[in-house]
Amino acid sequence: MTVTLADVAARARVSPATVSRVLNGNYPVAASTRERVLRAVDELDYVLNGPASSLAAATSDLVGILVNDIADPFFGIMAGAAQTEIGGQEGSGRAGGEKLAVVCNTGGSPERELTYLTLLQRQRAAAVILTGGALEDPGHIAAMSAKLTKLADAGTHVVLCGRPPLPGSSAVLASLAFDNRGGGRRLTEHLLALGHRRIGYVAGPAERTTTRHRLEGHRSALTTAGVTDEQDELTVHGPYDRRSGYEATLELLRRAPDLTAVVAANDTVALGACAAVRDQGLRIPQDISVAGFDDLPFSVDAVPALTTVRLPLHEAGARAGRLAMGTEAPPPGGIATIAAELMARASTAPPRG
Repeated sequence: MTVTLADVAARARVSPATVSRVLNGNYPVAASTRERVLRAVDELDYVLNGPASSLAAATSDLVGILVNDIADPFFGIMAGAAQTEIGGQEGSGRAGGEKLAVVCNTGGSPERELTYLTLLQRQRAAAVILTGGALEDPGHIAAMSAKLTKLADAGTHVVLCGRPPLPGSSAVLASLAFDNRGGGRRLTEHLLALGHRRIGYVAGPAERTTTRHRLEGHRSALTTAGVTDEQDELTVHGPYDRRSGYEATLELLRRAPDLTAVVAANDTVALGACAAVRDQGLRIPQDISVAGFDDLPFSVDAVPALTTVRLPLHEAGARAGRLAMGTEAPPPGGIATIAAELMARASTAPPRG
């Protein structure tokens, strides 16, 4: 026989309205009462009717987390941390105020990003978290702004994690933006301080905000140091993957055999750069220094350990999850810049001679 809301109320010795308040999490209930209701839910194995509940509520129990590539640790770490906050820390399995987090893998496609947002809008998602850099295309920016406005107007919390604020939009509850410019600048300042002047740069896709900001930081450091020659010639763009790092580094070495250092757009790209350097019979860092960005878990275990820029990915993802759930207040003005920290390791050293 199907267990009803009234059965739970009778077991917990409260009204059906109180049970509804506890399960929907939309009204303050005394802790002891909430505990009795959740115990009754467990004992009776009651399952909340999601579709029916959604009809009566402004939003559903669904939270969407959009990522470019879930196989990339950069996105996986943030998504996992956000999902932990959204699903509830206690791991009780009770159908209380927790939400169901769904990770949507866009593959970097702007069309798929908009499609997922439309699907989440149809499901009346309680929140949407968008991770990683944004596409710098006026048409896509306008489409995103319109879509996120519709979501926000319907009661959906919109949180950006690891991407800058959306220009001209008031739909975003909070933007957690990494200091990619500052991190890129500090990384190149580190190489300049070691004595490097011929520095190649393996950049990400040219149309992404993350790519532009990290490259701007790199070039700002070079310009301040008076190293202004051949910056375009010593920059190669490509995807954020190992193969791109490998092929771009070979191209940089072809263009400038006297390179003494290579900066990669992220740590995965840096691994490809390291492989290319070794395949040319060169040593790291004795012949060429190599540096990355993000400080992904494998970076410290690379041989030699990779100099990189640490972004607090887990902390940022967890914070985005709390913002989506409404358990943390938005930052002042809705925007927070998350600091990037230089991690100087064995893959960088002064140039020879």
